[in-house]
Amino acid sequence: MESSNLFTGIPADLPQELMETLAGAGRVRIERIVSRGHASPPGFWYDQDEHEWVALLRGSAALRFENGDRLLELAEGDFVNIPAHERHRVEWTAADMETVWLAVFY
Repeated sequence: MESSNLFTGIPADLPQELMETLAGAGRVRIERIVSRGHASPPGFWYDQDEHEWVALLRGSAALRFENGDRLLELAEGDFVNIPAHERHRVEWTAADMETVWLAVFY
């Protein structure tokens, strides 16, 4: 068994969000997502077939949910469970540091 660290191996240049699958089995997948000033493109909404539990480990960000046009600002340690087909988007992530997410899709 080999260990790793969620805060290492982040490229200095991050033109796109970094999404890495860390583990998975069956219908469950665990991902590390790293953002640096990234946001969803204008008019784009995630509409996933699976639930997503996501925790913000480092940095800051905001998610916008289409239903009710709700904005949820997240700080380090915050997490949210997003039901399947709950349309949402990344409104913004911190531009001056990495925002590190841990996401579990199930």
